[in-house]
Amino acid sequence: MFLEVETHCHTIASGHAYNTLEEMVLEAQKKGLKGICITDHGPEMPGSCSSLYFYNLIVVPRKINGIMVFRGCEANIVDYEGKIDIPEAALRRLDFVIASLHDVCIPSGTVSDHTRALIGAIKNPYIHCIGHPGNPLYEIDKEEVVLAAKEYKKAIEINNSSFYVREKSKENCIEILKLCKKHGVYIAMGSDAHYKTDIGRCEITQKLVCEYEFPPELIVNKSLESFISFLKLHGKDIEI
Repeated sequence: MFLEVETHCHTIASGHAYNTLEEMVLEAQKKGLKGICITDHGPEMPGSCSSLYFYNLIVVPRKINGIMVFRGCEANIVDYEGKIDIPEAALRRLDFVIASLHDVCIPSGTVSDHTRALIGAIKNPYIHCIGHPGNPLYEIDKEEVVLAAKEYKKAIEINNSSFYVREKSKENCIEILKLCKKHGVYIAMGSDAHYKTDIGRCEITQKLVCEYEFPPELIVNKSLESFISFLKLHGKDIEI
């Protein structure tokens, strides 16, 4: 595997994914991963779970069949100031939080609106990563967002599924990848799996990372150790 930790995947709790948490973890083990983040959608996503689900994720064992399980979410950004749909009480209990713009949760606006929303989310101390910022539905000032991520030591996601489900994402993702390399900004390479066989799938992102010679030390989920180190930057002291 090119990566050791899957940072973005969904279970049946998200409402439009098709496997249980345990099935996703066992698939990660089958594929040779060492860790997996369970990042179900926040409650503003139609059909998803309530905030209580995220608050109670602490009951999920840290290891299942030898695979490190990180308790996370993909929070929905719900306004142009970067507010998300997960309460602080739940966020404090999570290991890894992605914040994303989704068209069923917030309408597209201007480049300035979208940029302000992502930077607002980046400033939230409980958010660790911006999800699929290459989405052409939400065009942004890419360099401004990347520089904010650098300032707050956050990761920018290069989302493999975007190349299949978000038309015209590739050009945006390449530009974002180049800016992250230029400014020394962390990236996370997530599959955004909604079915177990997509766990760890990153063939297009891997190709781009190699083609543009992106520094491996800035890929937060390249190894289990690198992911743990990234989380420690944000006050998460997790032992392997």
